[in-house]
Amino acid sequence: MTSVIFMGTPNFGVPILKGLVENGYEIKAVVTQPDKKVGRKQSLKKTPVKIVAEELNLPIFQPIKLPKSQELEVLINLHADLIVTAAYGQFLPSKFLNSVKIAAVNVHGSLLPKYRGGAPIQYSIINGDTETGVTIMEMVKEMDAGDIYAQEAIKIAATDTAGTVFNKLAIVGRDLLLKTLPQIIAHPNIKAPQDSAGVIFSPNISKEQEQIKLNMTAQEANNLIRGLNPNPGAYLKVNGKRFKVWQARVSSEKSVLPAGSLANNKGRFAITMASGSVLDLTEVQPAGKKRMPIKNFLNGQGDKFKVGEKIIDE
Repeated sequence: MTSVIFMGTPNFGVPILKGLVENGYEIKAVVTQPDKKVGRKQSLKKTPVKIVAEELNLPIFQPIKLPKSQELEVLINLHADLIVTAAYGQFLPSKFLNSVKIAAVNVHGSLLPKYRGGAPIQYSIINGDTETGVTIMEMVKEMDAGDIYAQEAIKIAATDTAGTVFNKLAIVGRDLLLKTLPQIIAHPNIKAPQDSAGVIFSPNISKEQEQIKLNMTAQEANNLIRGLNPNPGAYLKVNGKRFKVWQARVSSEKSVLPAGSLANNKGRFAITMASGSVLDLTEVQPAGKKRMPIKNFLNGQGDKFKVGEKIIDE
């Protein structure tokens, strides 16, 4: 039986961990990020990977910083055949990567060398890509720079969000990993280097990137909304207050009004964007409120906004 140290944190890693167990791999350890305090009561929330690991009665490690932790030596001394990572969220020290007998393998949510970094799926949608995929790659010290074992592409639908693409790629990643691992075990040196000329980085989303800017076209704004759904969410500033937009659509109409003006409020909440393009907001979350369909928002506050009025602030 091939032994594995599995490392992952969000839902992306859940089907991959389950797939390894169901296909007879011995999971010597599951490493995931520490529980986080959430909400007003600051109650501890377990990671999705931890929840599944507990259900499967697997040994769990949650170091705050792996390189400086006591857990690192314990994991090294497990002498596992493989490390498999899937959106773990921390850098792994070289002595750990080099401690396994066969290979340290990462399931990465992009077609490398495009979108190295922590937010590949978000950037693929924000940038308007029509295709993304999964790469099974060798783990090295440099971020997402290892040689490639296998890749598989999928289409990005116009209605996809980061959440739906995450879910699709988790299944694609699971199946591609399970198909590729026997080949890696038999021939660990059969891999291809990345094309350094094609490297694009996708760093974690910053607070500044969450705001929908008036110099964006409706399509660019809609891509941002989709790319930041379900987390952290994109927002406009409506009359000085943060106004999250969870879903929208690009209208076919054109507006002669200045960017930031209300273009239509007859059963719609349509905002003029750059180049006269129009963005229809369809699911929103005003400051201090819950998410709601635009119909509910208009029923409660629609009469406060007038067509032609500039309501969006930079």
